Amino acid sequence: MRILITAGPTREPIDPVRFLGNRSSGKLGMALVNAAIAAGHQATLILGPVEISPPRAARTIHVETTAQMHAAVLREFPSHDLLIMAAAVADYRPKTVADRKLGRGGTMTLELQATEDIVASAASGKRPDQKVIGFSLEAESDVARAREKLARKKLDMIVFNPLRTMNSTTISASLLYPDGSREDLPEQDKDAFARTLLARLDAMFKA
Repeated sequence: MRILITAGPTREPIDPVRFLGNRSSGKLGMALVNAAIAAGHQATLILGPVEISPPRAARTIHVETTAQMHAAVLREFPSHDLLIMAAAVADYRPKTVADRKLGRGGTMTLELQATEDIVASAASGKRPDQKVIGFSLEAESDVARAREKLARKKLDMIVFNPLRTMNSTTISASLLYPDGSREDLPEQDKDAFARTLLARLDAMFKA
């Protein structure tokens, strides 16, 4: 199987020095890539700015902004069977970017605009033989929001995981499916979760 995986955060520049971003470490995406390779799949990684190095066995495409990741996903997905959208993409970018470093003093107001919805864009154009998996990082009680995303974005599965997963070594996740079913997984390290998720996706393709 040819698997396209996104990982890490995206950064949206404010000026040549500052940016909007988040605390994503990219550890979960890396675990997924390693699990895919170990299972004998071909893996392509689209990677935002992180401190850890990607596995050499994966073809890696480095990006920084959401727009760059969006373009890379839409370019690469047609040659893959599966997209796992594990990146923690910035939801907003500054409407204007200063061409020089902004000085300190007083107050600053940033006008933001929504970034591209990468997973929805990919799912809207997928072929019947392709599948798209999303992630929903929410408050622990907000599973309804994850289910709404699953339906609205026309995904084949969404992984609902609590906010404490970000930059953690473990994950406590639930797998939500379009038919309304839900599988609650035990809290486990991200490598173990990645192997479990890949096994579920492999079964999905064989069904």
